Amino acid sequence: MLREVGLCCGNLPWVFARTVIPARSLRGPLRSLSTLGERPLGAVLFADPGMRRGPTEVARLLPGQALFETAVSLLHDRPEVLWGRRCLFFLSGKPLLVNEIFLPGVPPAPGRGEVL
Repeated sequence: MLREVGLCCGNLPWVFARTVIPARSLRGPLRSLSTLGERPLGAVLFADPGMRRGPTEVARLLPGQALFETAVSLLHDRPEVLWGRRCLFFLSGKPLLVNEIFLPGVPPAPGRGEVL
C-alpha cells in the first residue's frame, strides 16, 4: 500500500510524506493502517510501545527524480533541490517505510538563518 499526504500549516504545504506498507504488514491487527484516512500515521506509530524505529537516512532530491517530482506537484514554484529523510518502522515486527520530503515553506529552526 502506498500512502501519500501533504502536511500543511494553514494552506502552505511544509512536508510531503510517502509511506510504503507491504501487503504482509497489513494483516492481523495492523490491517487498520489501510483505513487511516485523515488520521496521522505518527499517532499510530508512537502510541505503540512495541514500535521499533530503524536508522534515519537523509537524501538530497533533484529535479527528474520520481520522489522530487511527486513532492513538487503540491507547489506553485519548483525549487532547485529538496531534502528528505526516510526511516523503516516496525509495528508488531512488520515493516513500513516512511519518507518525509521537506518543502521550501518550512521555516528555519530558531537561530538557523534562511527558510529551506
